[in-house]
Amino acid sequence: MPENAKEKLHRERRGSVMLLWLDDPSRRNALSVEMAAELVAAVERAEADDEVRAVVVTGEPPAFCAGADLSHLESADGTGLRAVYDGFSRLVSCTKLTVAAVNGAAVGAGMNLALACDVRVAAERARFDTRFLSLGLHPGGGHTWMLERAVGYQAAAALLLGGQVVSGAEAQRIGLAYRLVADDAGVDEAVALAEGAGAASPELLRRTKRSLAAVPERTYEEALESELADQLWSTRQPEFAERVASMRRSISSKGGL
Repeated sequence: MPENAKEKLHRERRGSVMLLWLDDPSRRNALSVEMAAELVAAVERAEADDEVRAVVVTGEPPAFCAGADLSHLESADGTGLRAVYDGFSRLVSCTKLTVAAVNGAAVGAGMNLALACDVRVAAERARFDTRFLSLGLHPGGGHTWMLERAVGYQAAAALLLGGQVVSGAEAQRIGLAYRLVADDAGVDEAVALAEGAGAASPELLRRTKRSLAAVPERTYEEALESELADQLWSTRQPEFAERVASMRRSISSKGGL
C-alpha cells in the first residue's frame, strides 16, 4: 500500500530504489503546484536517505504526465509556473540516479519531467509530445536545454519546431529513451535498471554523476584531471579496499584468472 495514499504523488520503497508515481489519472497526472511540491519533498526525502541510491518516477495510467496545470500557464506573474518548475528542477539536481518510466503520454511539462531524469525507459504506448508551440506557448522549465542535451539539435528541432510527436519505439531510436519495454513492464524494468546504482556508495555515486553531467563543458584534458582527483579519492575509501580484497580472495580460490 502506498505510504501517502491520499496525496497525488505516492512513494514506494523497493530495496535501494525509491519509486514515485503521479496519481491523478482523471487529470492525466497534470502537474499542479501541489503535486510539484510533493515531488520536491519526495526527492528531498530520497536525497536524505543514504540507503536510497536511485529514484524512479512514473505516472498512473493512462498517462505519464499531461503537462502543467493550465491555470498556471494563464497566470500573469509566473509564480505558479516557477513552482511547477521546481518539481522537475529538483530531479535535475538530484545526486542519485533518476529514471523515468514513461508509460503513456508525456506532454509539455510532462516531457520535462521525463527529460529531467538521467534515464528514460519507454513503454510501447508511450508518446512524447512537446506541444508548446501548438498552444502558442514558448517552451519553459529548461525544456530546450534538456531536449537538445538528450537528442541533439536536429532531433530537438524536429520535435519542438516541427511539432513531431514520437512513440516509445521512435523515442528509443533517436536516443530520447534508453530502453523500449512492454506496456505492463515499464516500472519493473525501470526499477531493475535503477537497482544497479546500489552497488556504489552514495558519495561515489554523487561524484560519478557530477563528472558525467560536466562532460559537455569540459575538454578531454579537463576531464582527465578531474577524474584523476576523484579516482584517487575513491582508492582511499574502505569500500575500495574491501572489494579489491574480496576479488583477490575469489581469484585465489579459483587458482587465478
